[in-house]
Amino acid sequence: MASRFSSLQLQRRRLHIATNQLSVRQIRNSDFYGCLGDLKNHISDSDFIALSLQNTGSSSFPWHRLQSFDTYDTAYCKAKYAAEKFQILQFALCPFSVRESKLIAHPYNFHLFPRDDLNIGMPSYSFSCQVSHLTSMAHEGFDFDACIYDGISYLSRAQESIAKVRIGRPILTPSTYDVKSSSRQTIADSVFVQRVKSRVKNWKDACNSSTKTNDALLSSLKKLIIGSEEYGSRPSMTIDVCSERQVLLVLELLSEFSDDLVPVVIPTKGGGTQAIRAIWTSSKEDKILLEKELQNLEEEENKKFRGFREVVDIISASQKPIVSYNSLNDFAFVHSKFLAPLPTGIDEFASSLHLVFPRVLDVKHLISKIGGLSKPTSIASALSYLKNHYFAPIDLDIPVEATGNDRKFHGHNAILVCHLFAKACSVLKIDLGGVQSNNCLASKLDGCANVFGSFSPDHHKSEDEDIKISTKNVRKISCRHLVFLWGFRDGMTARSMKTALEGSHEVFCEEFDVRFVDKKCAIVVFWQPGLSEAFLDAINSDGIVGCLKDMVSEGLKATGYETYKRVCRLGLWEADLAESLERATSEHHHSSFEADPETERLDIYYSNDSIINLADL
Repeated sequence: MASRFSSLQLQRRRLHIATNQLSVRQIRNSDFYGCLGDLKNHISDSDFIALSLQNTGSSSFPWHRLQSFDTYDTAYCKAKYAAEKFQILQFALCPFSVRESKLIAHPYNFHLFPRDDLNIGMPSYSFSCQVSHLTSMAHEGFDFDACIYDGISYLSRAQESIAKVRIGRPILTPSTYDVKSSSRQTIADSVFVQRVKSRVKNWKDACNSSTKTNDALLSSLKKLIIGSEEYGSRPSMTIDVCSERQVLLVLELLSEFSDDLVPVVIPTKGGGTQAIRAIWTSSKEDKILLEKELQNLEEEENKKFRGFREVVDIISASQKPIVSYNSLNDFAFVHSKFLAPLPTGIDEFASSLHLVFPRVLDVKHLISKIGGLSKPTSIASALSYLKNHYFAPIDLDIPVEATGNDRKFHGHNAILVCHLFAKACSVLKIDLGGVQSNNCLASKLDGCANVFGSFSPDHHKSEDEDIKISTKNVRKISCRHLVFLWGFRDGMTARSMKTALEGSHEVFCEEFDVRFVDKKCAIVVFWQPGLSEAFLDAINSDGIVGCLKDMVSEGLKATGYETYKRVCRLGLWEADLAESLERATSEHHHSSFEADPETERLDIYYSNDSIINLADL
């Protein structure tokens, strides 16, 4: 862990030197709205948008990290758990374009904090923090005081709807209502409409009357009798309504009755409509001016609800491709914090996300197409590999000068993502110039769009279950070939476990592999079909004999991949993997290997080089 952290720091320092002390624009609540104009222009002028998040944590136990044996659905369960438990403190955003060999970038780093500005219990009462994440941020000089007191708050789209119902949304123009000819009116509707029409006519006649009085009492009595009020300097009247049906009837009446009336909707705190206010304007120009004032008022009020989500909405409206290094985790956080609660399955998640962000490009998936980079450990290591093995010159051009308050490294990960993406495309001969009109470019990048790392909705549809190649490379195997072991003696290693299993049962006469997930749980990989089922039947039978019986008597337990899937789906995260498997097994009294039809079709990619190193724990 320390070596990877040092490598990333070194890469950042090199990048900082290469950009001639130009830095990332740091944005907090105090200057948030002032930067939105520049951000909109930079996004409009750019071809791509890179993002990178700094969260308060990502995993509580080692097995929560993405493993080589994870399928697309278990990986999503892990991303969902992290997004719901931890918070985003930094949201680095970098609109960029590539012209020939020059990377033109406009990096921003937004400091976020989920403060309850509206006193409604949202966006968050509490969240979890991981010491290692906070420590690394502290080493980079992160100002936690500024984040807490001046961080930008936000509400998701779903939370905004709830908040407006809970506290009563501001005065609205009727643009959200579809004011068409009402359906056939009932007698009650006709009586209501005639009564409102009579009131409005008398009020308008009084407003147009040339008879004026200087007597304050008489003027007040006159306004009280006709129901006249004032909206600013303009005359107005309030029409009470009891239902949404009456709202539509009043809006229809006012639109047909007079061209100089502007209706606005006054809501209740329960989410309904309390009344319609009709405002009288003196001319066509005055009416246009009032409508613009109301729209500006509504927009200003809505900003209080959206907060930082204003940026997310700007990105979504641009429809630009978004580049991320770890798109599944990043966009699980984005969906959870800024859109709506995460769906239960990855297919629903992908569909929901696609409606807001049509093209998400995963750099990790892109560079997996480059030889030697099938399993990069970090952005820094991937950049270092490309620099040492390929000629892909990309010059950085960051036309944003650092301010006195800027810290050296905050938000630079987004620049690293841009840089890595541009270099990978250069190595793969993908010309990023003219991205908006180049159909060939679009087709090449579409293979990396909405893939979410190594996982895509089509990942489970492959019919090839077993590709046997060198053990130093990745093998694709069926999930049914994996068995999870726990309850073994402390201090055992993968080698000693494999030695103990060899000869303990006939299934271990064939090729198999043992790797540790953490200190208390290991996986056995059988490379031949049917061996995992035979082993599970043997270890759970009463007729078990030999060395295997001795190991079981000492506490050894085993289960199939379906139990691991059950652990992830049930959210049994608050324990190490052995304890979670034990709980899932005890709560499920079916046969030891009862896989659903979906699991039988799932393949995973297994590599000897991608198991957790216990020295890192």
